Amino acid sequence: MTATSDESVRDKKRRETRQRIVDAGLKLFAGNGYEATTLDAIAAEAGISRRTFFHYFKSKDEILISLQAGLGEQLSTAIRAQPRDRRPLPALRDAMLGMVAPYSPKSLLAIDRMMRSSETVQARKQASYIRDEATVFAALKAHWPHEPETQMRLLAAFAIGAVRLSLDTFSREEGRRPLAALLAESFDALGQLAQQT
Repeated sequence: MTATSDESVRDKKRRETRQRIVDAGLKLFAGNGYEATTLDAIAAEAGISRRTFFHYFKSKDEILISLQAGLGEQLSTAIRAQPRDRRPLPALRDAMLGMVAPYSPKSLLAIDRMMRSSETVQARKQASYIRDEATVFAALKAHWPHEPETQMRLLAAFAIGAVRLSLDTFSREEGRRPLAALLAESFDALGQLAQQT
């Protein structure tokens, strides 16, 4: 077995263990409540030791944070899949709608409620939006290098702002409308504002 295949087996095992911890945490959070769930209970449910838990997460908060982690990277990947000859705004719209389409409203609502139950998680979630915006800006600028930087910065800020507003509405409405529909509404509102100038 080569070093490369050894590495890929290790990486796969780490990903599987990490996912097992996340799944165990979500199951226990849903069944027992976020505050009542202990690290020891999560480790036991995942079939690992408490010490192993800390190789993957520093706290149970990080399990919930990990569900949002990568928003900027996911959106950047979706942007790179768009044709370069499209205009950035409609391309960004399609990228975002395609990215959120696979998530079921029921599971998304359950995760959102768990996140909102912890002030620590909420604070870290808000801070992560700043990093996500910078990541999306870099992807937009790389994909459309000749577009004005100010426009690309505004698009990145809008993309993350639209996610935040859509999630807030989704939570307030208790998931009655899909997240994709709420994001589409944000883009429609932006178009209407642009026509007023």
